[in-house]
Amino acid sequence: MDQLINFLSGILKYPIEQLPFVVITLLIAFTVHEFAHAYTAYKFGDPTAKDQGRLTLNPIQHLDPFGTILILIAGFGWARPVPVNRRHFKNPRAAGILVSIMGPLSNLLLAFIGYGVFYFLISSGSWTNASSFIMDFLNIFVQLNMMLFVFNLIPLPPLDGYRIVEDLVSPTVRAKMTQFEQYSILVFLIIIVTPLDEYTIFPLMQKVSNFFLSSFQTIFSMFM
Repeated sequence: MDQLINFLSGILKYPIEQLPFVVITLLIAFTVHEFAHAYTAYKFGDPTAKDQGRLTLNPIQHLDPFGTILILIAGFGWARPVPVNRRHFKNPRAAGILVSIMGPLSNLLLAFIGYGVFYFLISSGSWTNASSFIMDFLNIFVQLNMMLFVFNLIPLPPLDGYRIVEDLVSPTVRAKMTQFEQYSILVFLIIIVTPLDEYTIFPLMQKVSNFFLSSFQTIFSMFM
């Protein structure tokens, strides 16, 4: 058993004792993220996700095994993409942007809510009566949702940020992007599975996350 614990400690991004909090957070974050995509697409007239059982808050319908394992090892990952048929949209480009961005925004909202609860417990002094695991969970909940918000906006396939850029550029540029998409995916995988992430994606994610966390603190300090 000790050997198994030592092995897991060596490959996992998070300490063993934090693993339950990470798993629970991922179940919530991934599920809400993909549901937000599906719900937005449905509201714009695309029933594809609904027909495939993705318009649900059931985590089983949204989890991607590789993406989930990767986040435990590398610190970031993804869920199973929601199917979208743009032909159902009256304005495909505008609807496409909104469908893509609603996933990351849902994680930002979850982080905001989690930070609000955390800030309330601290500012009111209630944290002294709260169990330490509640505070630890809230900290991980906020950090992971912030990470997913920033990570998914990176303009590399298969992330939401790339899909947003596709809808913002002209059809000519979009066609050229499609030609190089397979190479972009390769670049993305190389970055996230090698130490390059410590010099590229990770610093960016840290800066943006810190900016929003500071903004959260400013907002809540005005009311508490």
